Parts: sequence; C-alpha cells; structure tokens
Amino acid sequence: MPVIGFLDSRPPDGMTERVRAFRQGLKDTGIVEGENVMIEYRWAENQIDRLPALAADLVHRRVAVIAVPGGTASALAAKATTSTIPMVFVVNEDPVRLGLVASLARPGGNATGINILTGELGAKRLELLRELVPGAARVAVLVNPANATSAETTLRDMEPAARTIGLQIQLLNASSGSEIDAVFATFVRERPDALLVHADALFTSRRVQLANLASRYLVPAAYSTREITEVGGLMSYGSNIQDAWRQAGIYTGRILKGAKPVDLPVVQATKFELVINAQTARMLGLNVPQALLATADEVIE
Repeated sequence: MPVIGFLDSRPPDGMTERVRAFRQGLKDTGIVEGENVMIEYRWAENQIDRLPALAADLVHRRVAVIAVPGGTASALAAKATTSTIPMVFVVNEDPVRLGLVASLARPGGNATGINILTGELGAKRLELLRELVPGAARVAVLVNPANATSAETTLRDMEPAARTIGLQIQLLNASSGSEIDAVFATFVRERPDALLVHADALFTSRRVQLANLASRYLVPAAYSTREITEVGGLMSYGSNIQDAWRQAGIYTGRILKGAKPVDLPVVQATKFELVINAQTARMLGLNVPQALLATADEVIE
C-alpha cells in the first residue's frame, strides 16, 4: 500500500476539519486512507526548527508523495529535503518567488500545489480594518519572525498601502504563545488603534488565545482566516482554506495515480471570504457600516 507523507508546522489539535477536507480531496480521486493508502502524519507542534528533521524522516520512509498543506515553512523544509519525491503544497504567497516552482503554469521539479494568496491580501485586509475602525491612525501588525520570508513580504506589501490610506503601522513579533501574551501586555501602555494579525500557521493554531486577548484588551483586530472569527475574532478576510486543503488532496491523489507535478499547474485561490463577528463588534463598541455588512460573506451573530 502506498504511503503519503504529511507535514505540518502546527499541532494536530484543532486541525480536524482541514484534515477531513484533505481526505475528501483524496476520496474525490478514489484514494481512501486505510483502504488503498496509508498516511504518515508529522506535526511540528509550532516548532519550525523541527520541520527539516520531520521532512527527512518522511524521505527516509520512502513515501510516495509528501503533502505539505501547512504553509510556507513546511513547504520550504520539504523542498529543501528532497528534489525527487513529489510534493503538494498549500502556501499563502507566491511559490515562484519562494523558489518552490519555476512557474505557475509549468511548475518544473518535484513540487506543485495551491497558492491561497493570503500574503497578497494584506493590503485589502488593512483597508477593511480602516473601514471598520474609521478613526484608526496607528495599526499594529503581528508577524511570526520564525517565518522570516513571510514576515518580510507582509511589510513590503503593507507599508505602501498604509501610506496611501494615511495609516501608520507598527510591526510586532511573536513566535510562541507566551510571546503573543507579551505583545498584548504592551497594549496597556502603547495602545494601537487596531491590530492586523498576519497569516501564519502559528496564529491559526493559537486562534482562541488571540481572539480572547483582543477582547480582553478591547483591540479591534483583523485576521486572515475565518476560523479565528468563528471563535470570537472581530473580522477576517482571506481564501477558503478548507477548499484549498481539499484541492491539495485532489492533487495528491492524482500524483498517486501517476500524474507528475510538472504537469499539474499551481492553483491560485479565486474565492475570498469576508467574515464579521457582529457580537464582538458590539462588545468593542463598534458600529459596523452597512456597506461592509452588505459585502460580508457571513455575519456571525
């Protein structure tokens, strides 16, 4: 029975729905875990420095394909570990610039996958946050410095957009749960008008912590994934992540059936969701503009 190697930088807790979507994608191609394929899961528990060793372990086991739907750091670790085993990624920024593929149409090499464009949506997220908090002048941007490539991209895309709409941005770093706590503690003395949390696997896994802290410190915050808004975050704008994981499952299944990564173009997300938590907005004393409510894909009451 062939084996799929699965690599993610987060802990498995809270990932059930995404993994189910990945398995559904496999099933769409006739591949069912436990029936005609085995999956070896490797979770780095938010310790990015563990990813190279976990990727090497999968290579050592001679898996048929490596699925890395867990973001940029996981994809780069897998790519650096093997140039021969096929690989299917889900990343939130340009995979060509990251060096994962030669081009979107003809990936080349051993990798292909899905770009959910989360990084490129940072400027749009900033505009939506300004629309929701019109009096904002200073916005804190939370990034994970352990994912340096992604953090640099965020700044490059965000600063011109902030200047255009008259916002000053302040970069804040956190690469663990305790560092997230420490960042919010600084808001007591240096309170930003709003917070934008960058798309990062760590922040998705710490979504309850982030939503609770933003509520406790009464900071309006915008996120990249609806999962944070669903647990009490104020607003999110980004791609449909579960659909991206399902697509990763489809590509993984197709490779198991003989397709080559070079013949599978990188899929770019086309559906983006704006989700607003109206209950959190009321708690923060915000009046959500009707125009914003009208364009939202979902309003959580």
